[in-house]
Amino acid sequence: MVHKISVIGAGNVGATLAQRLAEKELSKYVAMVDVVEGVPQGKALDIQESAPVYGYDTQMIGSNTYDAIRDSDIVVITAGLPRKPGMSRDDLLDANAKIMTQVCENIKKEAPNAMVIVVSNPLDAMCHVALQVTGFPHRRVFGMAGVLDAARFRTFIAEALDVSVEQVQAFVLGGHGDSMVPLVRYTTIAGIPIADLLPPDKIEQLVTRTRNGGAEIVQFLKTGSAYYAPSASVVEMVESIVKDKKKILPCSVYLSGEYGINGLYVGVPTKLGKNGIEQILELPLSDQERQELNVSIEDVKQNVEKLKTMVPA
Repeated sequence: MVHKISVIGAGNVGATLAQRLAEKELSKYVAMVDVVEGVPQGKALDIQESAPVYGYDTQMIGSNTYDAIRDSDIVVITAGLPRKPGMSRDDLLDANAKIMTQVCENIKKEAPNAMVIVVSNPLDAMCHVALQVTGFPHRRVFGMAGVLDAARFRTFIAEALDVSVEQVQAFVLGGHGDSMVPLVRYTTIAGIPIADLLPPDKIEQLVTRTRNGGAEIVQFLKTGSAYYAPSASVVEMVESIVKDKKKILPCSVYLSGEYGINGLYVGVPTKLGKNGIEQILELPLSDQERQELNVSIEDVKQNVEKLKTMVPA
């Protein structure tokens, strides 16, 4: 258990995340900060009043000011505009870059030793903003994307084969967008390669559905985007850090030559422990996988280039 974990943004993702963090007792305090008056206070109180029923002693804090996050060990950023039907994650770039800049200026002031986990979209580009504004070491600033994308891939595979999701292992590389790269060759069910259990056309259908997983939910919800699976994915990352589990998880991290990429945040397998990103694992890629990854990287590059006109150096 750490002293304090803070969540910036008390919308659906942030509030659900705060609830799950409290229930797991990963920290003594969970703070929620949001610009909307009364919302973080009310949701924090509601979660606190669940404690006697669920049996946790986590103390909730709700606030409209950033002094609530002071001395946090981990800060998770969920603040930002959600997608609407017909929008891509990249469509949120301008508005969310401005929000991210303000948030990170306050994190730098109030929680200078914190690890920062970015959830806001477009995620890989928002990680760049967080790194630039905070000035924190790379290993302490990273994004949640691959855990969620892999969870969606695993869900669809389990449904297709009528097996337990617990026995499905999968990785997704690249940016958190429509060009993400589910690694079919590294996907197994109880150690059995997926190619031995499903025909190529069915696997391709599952890959396509994974790439469109967020958009599928947005189409159903109309006025919002996913929050149960994203919040669960963040909790897995936080738990690996707090308990120093050193799980191998796909995260959006700053690459300095790995996979031949320099100076970009890209989703790759990492070892996540008490020191944050403790190792980046380089997987051997086929020519096709490398080509698909390069396409995804180009999408990230385009957003980063746009950011240069939005966020002062």
